[in-house]
Amino acid sequence: MFSKTFKATAGVVLMFACLISCRKLLPDAPADDSILDGPVDGLTASEKIIFLRGDVAFNDEIFSSGTGLGPMFVASSCGTCHAGDGKGHPFTTLTRFGQSDTISNKFLHLGAPQLQGRAVPGFQPEAIPAGASFSKFTPPANTGLGFLELVPDADLLALSDEFDADGDGISGRPNWINVPVYCQFRNATVEKNNRYIGRFGKKAAVYDLLQQTANAYNQDMGVNSSYEVFDTYNGLEIDPEVSNQTVLDVVFYLKTLKAPIQRNTSDPEVKAGAAIFNRISCGKCHTPQMKTGFSPISALSEKTFFPYTDLLLHDMGPALNDGYTEGTALPAEWRTPPLWGLGLSKNSQGGQVFLMHDGRARSIEAAINMHGGEATKSRESFQQLNAQEKSSILKFLESL
Repeated sequence: MFSKTFKATAGVVLMFACLISCRKLLPDAPADDSILDGPVDGLTASEKIIFLRGDVAFNDEIFSSGTGLGPMFVASSCGTCHAGDGKGHPFTTLTRFGQSDTISNKFLHLGAPQLQGRAVPGFQPEAIPAGASFSKFTPPANTGLGFLELVPDADLLALSDEFDADGDGISGRPNWINVPVYCQFRNATVEKNNRYIGRFGKKAAVYDLLQQTANAYNQDMGVNSSYEVFDTYNGLEIDPEVSNQTVLDVVFYLKTLKAPIQRNTSDPEVKAGAAIFNRISCGKCHTPQMKTGFSPISALSEKTFFPYTDLLLHDMGPALNDGYTEGTALPAEWRTPPLWGLGLSKNSQGGQVFLMHDGRARSIEAAINMHGGEATKSRESFQQLNAQEKSSILKFLESL
C-alpha cells in the first residue's frame, strides 16, 4: 500500500504534468501590438472594474424587442459593427441621410439622420425619402478614442489653416457644431457663435464620447437613454431603455481602450516609408503626434500619442463629394481619419480592407489614389514615386 506522503507527492507531480500538457494545447495569447482591444496601461483597480462593465455592455449585451431594440434599428448590439473594436465591414455600413447644406436637416421627421434599415416584427424598416441626400459610413475602429477626446481645442486650432495662409494648398478647419445640453465641456473648450469643435464621426460632427454613445444607442439600435428621451417632433417623453450607468460605463470603456501599437518600427523600410510620408506632405493632415490635456483618468492625462490625424475637416475633392453633410461641414469635406491601427483593419473586415469613409477603397494604395482636393499634391507625389519608394511608404502604413 502506498504511503500518504507518496500519494501526495504523486498528486502534485500529476497536477504539474497536466498543467504543462494543457499549456502545450492552448494557443499563446496574441501579441499586444496585433490586436486593437484591451485597456490602456495604468488604470487603477476601480477603473479596471468600470472598464470591464463597459466591455460587457459594449460587446456582450444583445438587445431584443423585449429589452428595447427598435422598433427600427441597424444592429442589435454595439459589438456587431465593431468586431474586436476594429473597423466595420460593408455588411455593417451605416447610411446617413437628409442634409445637403450647413443649415439644417429637413428629414428629421422621416427618421434622419440615421437610416434604420431593419425592424422588429410588426414594423417596417425605414427607406431613404425621395429627394434626400445620403452617404455611406463604414464604422470606424474604437481604439485610442480617449486620447483623441482630450486633445486641447487650442492645439486643433493651431493646426487649422482655414484660408490657407501659408499657401501650401491645405486648409483644414474645425467643424463647429451645436452641442447637446447633457455634454460636459472639456477644460479650455473654445466657443464660436454658440458652437463648439466636433472631433468624432466622419464629418467631425460629434463633440465627445458621451454624445457618440447616446447617439449610437438611439440611432443604431433604437434604444433610448435618458440622454435621448425627448422627442422634439411630437413633444412626448420616452422611457429610458438603458440605464445612465450602463451608458457611462460604455463611455468609460471607449475612453480607456488602448491606442494601437505600431509594429516593425526598427525595419529600415518602415523607417524609409515614414520619411517619404512626411516628405510628400501626408503628415500635414495625418499629423503624426499629439498630446492630451489634463484628465482625471491619470492613464490618459498629459500623454503624447501618435494617431496620424489632425481631427480637422479637409476638402477632398468632387470624387468624394456625396452631397451629404453634417454640422458646418461642406459635402466634400471630411475629417482626417486616424491612421493608427490601419495595418490591423483587415482583422475585423473579413481578411480584406474597406477604406475611405464608405469602404470603397479595397487597398491602401487605392485609398491614396482617391485623395483629391487639398490632398491632390500629395496624391500626385505618391504616384510619381518609384516602385521601391511606394513599397516603403505602404509598408510604413501597414505598420501603423
